Order: sequence, then structure tokens, then C-alpha cells
Amino acid sequence: MFSALDWLAAIVIGIGATAILDLWALLLGKFGISSLNFCMVGRWLCFMRYGKWQHLAINKAAAQPNECAIGWFSHYFIGVIFALIFLLLMPDNWLAAPSFIPALLFGLLSVVIPFFIMQPALGLGIAAAKTPAPMAARVKSILSHAVFGVGLYLSAMVLLQF
Repeated sequence: MFSALDWLAAIVIGIGATAILDLWALLLGKFGISSLNFCMVGRWLCFMRYGKWQHLAINKAAAQPNECAIGWFSHYFIGVIFALIFLLLMPDNWLAAPSFIPALLFGLLSVVIPFFIMQPALGLGIAAAKTPAPMAARVKSILSHAVFGVGLYLSAMVLLQF
């Protein structure tokens, strides 16, 4: 059974892991490697209210009010949801003694969401097949989700200190 402290842990770990992912994206940006534009995620989410779930190219869809704020909020919200799912899948004692490999594997497994839901819906194709450099986009997604998994572990370790 999930306690109130478990819910709080999921929120803290999800935010922490997402922040670590964002630090990774900033580091990549220093080398000229762009990150996902969360404004486009916000635009996609905004269009859902009109029943439009899939786009040929989200960047060509009309800009929506507050799309950047919605995109960034959803980025962190999804990180918390992923952390919640991860904690629900882990044995009850994982929070008391976090282990690295399950967190890393979960992070890697979570890449199925962008590959098969988000990228196709944004008009990028399954596993970024319609991007200019599909293999590079795939590797970047896989590495980013691995970093998220590392972030789950590191955030849980930091949480243990409190």
C-alpha cells in the first residue's frame, strides 16, 4: 500500500530525476546538441482539447497560448508519473535501499513512450524515423532516458539523507 510518504517520495524523486535530465540537456546544448522543445509538447497538449492528437509537423501547427508553460509543466508532471510507476513496480524496501540497476533499466524502458507515442504524434515518426537524422535522434532519446533512470537513483539517494 502506498503511504503519504511514498507519494511525497514519488514527487520528489520525479522532480529530481527530471531536473537531472534537464541538466543533461543543458550539457548537450553546450556541444550544440539540441533538446526536445517543450513548447512543442505544450502545443501538442493544447491541441488535444480540439480532439487533434496527431500532427504531420507540430512545429507548423498554430502557436497556442501558454504552450511553453504547459509543455514545461507537463515535462515535470510526466517525470513524477514515471517515478510513481517505477516506485509502484519496485519492492517496498527500494526506497529504504535504492539500487542503481532497476532505476537505470526503468529509465531505458521508458523510452518506449517517446518512440511510440510522442514522436509519432508530433509528426516525427515512430522512433524519430521522419527526422533528418533518425539514428542520432534515437541515440539521444535512449541516452536521455538512461540519464532519467540515473536521476531516479540519485534522487532517491539524496532523499535518504532527509
